[in-house]
Amino acid sequence: MPVFALGEECVFPDPRLSRADGLIAVGGDLNTERLLCAYRQGIFPWYGPTEPILWWSPDPRMLLFPDRIHISRRLGRILRQGRFTFSMDRAFSRVIRLCAELRERLGHGTWLTPEMITAYEELHRQGYAHSVETWAGGELAGGLYGVSLGRCFFGESMFHLVPDASKAALAALAGQLTQWDFDFIDCQMVTGHLLRMGATPVSRRQFLRLLENALTRPDRRGSWEFSPEAACGPVRPAGHLAPPETDRAHTNR
Repeated sequence: MPVFALGEECVFPDPRLSRADGLIAVGGDLNTERLLCAYRQGIFPWYGPTEPILWWSPDPRMLLFPDRIHISRRLGRILRQGRFTFSMDRAFSRVIRLCAELRERLGHGTWLTPEMITAYEELHRQGYAHSVETWAGGELAGGLYGVSLGRCFFGESMFHLVPDASKAALAALAGQLTQWDFDFIDCQMVTGHLLRMGATPVSRRQFLRLLENALTRPDRRGSWEFSPEAACGPVRPAGHLAPPETDRAHTNR
């Protein structure tokens, strides 16, 4: 299959025309309109610092259905012991920057270039991108971020400074999304870590059907907060431990 070159117009080719490796298009920009257009078609940007903007729709697609998350005995014990507290949208910029910094520190490289970070911070300000923060002793211990449209959450990246902090963030998110009746968390790529937490690979065709249905529901825009009873296990909201950032998204739903 050919790789499509994007122009100024905010349109994407049919994701079913993607190459075998999932690459569908190159070029364009990362403005909010184009990013939302891409996500609504099951396409996301992923590229290195020296590459042009690359757009992907992999097959198979890794999905985690929130009410089917697998919490190991170890993680369940940690959650019951209350080692962590959790917040949403309190430290989005710190989360996305730590996702990038820790990958680089480990020598893995990162797709989170400065322009990518700026683009997702703008999505956050507009109420589409959200973070989950895990706290230990009042310090940020881990977290994740992603994009929400309709009743799906597109997970982008996670990090941990304390063991199990990112897994705990995912468990907390799954619990909240279950209460909000979300259909799935898009984990994008198949990994052993996500398989162990209950994610499952589905075909692109099936993913696009599920996405189309999820997008018939209203977007849950604005700043998110945890409900104490929503978590998979005894997850505690962080309360006053995490002061809001100045760019915290305003509720507009």
